[in-house]
Amino acid sequence: MRQVDVTRNTSETQIQIALNLDGTGKAELASGVPFLDHMLDQIARHGMIDLKVIAKGDTHIDDHHTVEDVGITLGQAIAKAVGDKAGITRYGYSYVPLDETLSRVVIDFSGRPGLEFHVPFTRARVGDFDVDLSIEFFRGFVNHAGVTLHIDNLRGVNAHHQIETVFKAFGRALRMALTPDSRAAGQVPSTKGSL
Repeated sequence: MRQVDVTRNTSETQIQIALNLDGTGKAELASGVPFLDHMLDQIARHGMIDLKVIAKGDTHIDDHHTVEDVGITLGQAIAKAVGDKAGITRYGYSYVPLDETLSRVVIDFSGRPGLEFHVPFTRARVGDFDVDLSIEFFRGFVNHAGVTLHIDNLRGVNAHHQIETVFKAFGRALRMALTPDSRAAGQVPSTKGSL
C-alpha cells in the first residue's frame, strides 16, 4: 500500500500530512487557509488520493508560509509514497474546463524538479487568497517531489476558475502518472533504470 504520514515543523509552520495514493478521494483538511483547503480538496477528489492535512502557521502575518510549506510537505509525502517509482505510469496530463476557463497540467515523475507556470491571473485576489501563492505551492511541491510540472491556463476570465481548473487538472494528472502500469511488471519507467 502506498500510504505515508509526513510531519514538517519549522519556526513558521507545523504541518502533518497523511495520504494514500490508492484511495477514493477522501479529504480531511485544516490548513488554516480556507481557499487552500478548497484547492487541496480538488487534488484529493480528482487524484483519487485520500488526503489529510493539518497545518498551523503564522497566518497572522500572511498565508505565504503555510501555503508554501503545505506544498513542500505534500511533495515530500508523495515522493515517499511512490518510492523508487517502479511500475508507475510516470507521465500524466489533464485538460480541465470550468465555464469560460480551460487549464492544462502535464507532470513527469522524472526525479528532476522543474516548474513552468503560465497562469495570467485576471485579478490579484480570490476573496482573501493572494493568487501568487498558487505558484509558491507548486514550486514547493516540485522541489520536494522531484517532478517536472507544466501548468498552463489556456483561457479564462474568472480568477477563481483559473486556480480551480489548475488544481483539478493537477489532481487528474497526478492520478494518471501514479497509476500502476500493468504492462511494466514493476519496472522503473526509464531507459536509465532509475528515476
